[in-house]
Amino acid sequence: MVFFQLERTVPLSPDDAWRRLTQWSRHGDVVPLTHVAVLTPAPTREGTVLVARSGLGPFAFADRMEVTVWQPPSEDEPGRCRLEKRGRVVLGWAEIEVRPGPGGRARVLWREELRVRFLPSLFDPLLRTTARSVFGRAVNRLLRGR
Repeated sequence: MVFFQLERTVPLSPDDAWRRLTQWSRHGDVVPLTHVAVLTPAPTREGTVLVARSGLGPFAFADRMEVTVWQPPSEDEPGRCRLEKRGRVVLGWAEIEVRPGPGGRARVLWREELRVRFLPSLFDPLLRTTARSVFGRAVNRLLRGR
């Protein structure tokens, strides 16, 4: 299992950063070869289930996730979302935290613990580097609104 963390400070309000990071279908727009489907009715809340399907043809896999913590940012509290990964291939969790940062900007913290079933721990360093790179670019694109 690998752990990685991303931090960003962006010229957005916490509400805007939160909205951009939690529009689940947009994750499929910014992660290569991925489509995201939300399986439960809107709005997002604890218990929301989504599936990210990544890959091509017979080499694709589904990353099933459930929202287990859903606390949008407020005046007094940072926004927090936790997704538990419950797929056949990808396991672990991801946490998104959005809080006020310096100069009216938003500070974003993305933490993730990731395990790919059947992948020996020998590959953990490569998995960590790859996941950090892919998710880092995805977070940047989500926050830019593209």
